[in-house]
Amino acid sequence: MPRHRLLTPASGLTYGFNGGVLGDAYTAGKIDFGPKRGGGLEPMVKELAKYPLAFQPGARWNYGVSTDVVGRLVEVISGQSLDAFLTSRIFQPLGMNDTGFGVPADKLDRFAALYTPNEDNSLRLLEKPAESVFLRSQGMTFSGGGGLISTAVDYLKFAEMLRCKGRVGETRLLGPRTVDFMASNHLPGDLASMGQAVFSEVSFAGVGFGLRFWVMLDPAISQTMGSVGDHGWGGMASTAFWVDPVEDMVVMFMTQLVPSSHYPIRKELRALVHQALID
Repeated sequence: MPRHRLLTPASGLTYGFNGGVLGDAYTAGKIDFGPKRGGGLEPMVKELAKYPLAFQPGARWNYGVSTDVVGRLVEVISGQSLDAFLTSRIFQPLGMNDTGFGVPADKLDRFAALYTPNEDNSLRLLEKPAESVFLRSQGMTFSGGGGLISTAVDYLKFAEMLRCKGRVGETRLLGPRTVDFMASNHLPGDLASMGQAVFSEVSFAGVGFGLRFWVMLDPAISQTMGSVGDHGWGGMASTAFWVDPVEDMVVMFMTQLVPSSHYPIRKELRALVHQALID
């Protein structure tokens, strides 16, 4: 399978929560790269290789464990564990001192709780910080697809690096052309044409996908306010960020509400931000 398909992701891999015959098989076989899983990426990827693909690579777009496999490729190519590579090559150069795969005991008092809605729309505590699977003492597989813990300040440093075409201050992580390449649409059409009309609460008509970002192709078709070429992604706990190269801005929204589809936060946020721009 070309590595490019893992980055788009149009690899044929999936998640257990996506359901279907293959998704159910993932769940039954405990194909899980999450923080509860121990043993490292290598045995998990070897186990994953025993399962069929959901489709021929490149035929469709499907949210799945592609980035977790990319994490293992990083380990193989670099000769480092994924956490060591990310720390030395990204977090330390950008001063992201509160970012990693677990929460140290001396920072637990800063770790936000996680909530989920009840049927009456009230909220209940889903996970207490002191009982979180992300406590460093519990051991974990370093998930490239969703295993990092960070802060709004740290994540803004990362987003600013993208806005500034790979550079923040005197620190350069990527060349500007590399960032532009990452933020270009790498699909033959939009995501809707690739079999994903809606994801979470967001319509994917008029939206493409780069190397791990969605990329706005046509705001009118997407029925979402934005700029051609803006790019970003959201998180499970109703978080979102995007970089707008036309308006030269970064937008971040952080909350702790699961699932992200409960409120149409992302489209409303984009509307509010663009309505506030007056020149």
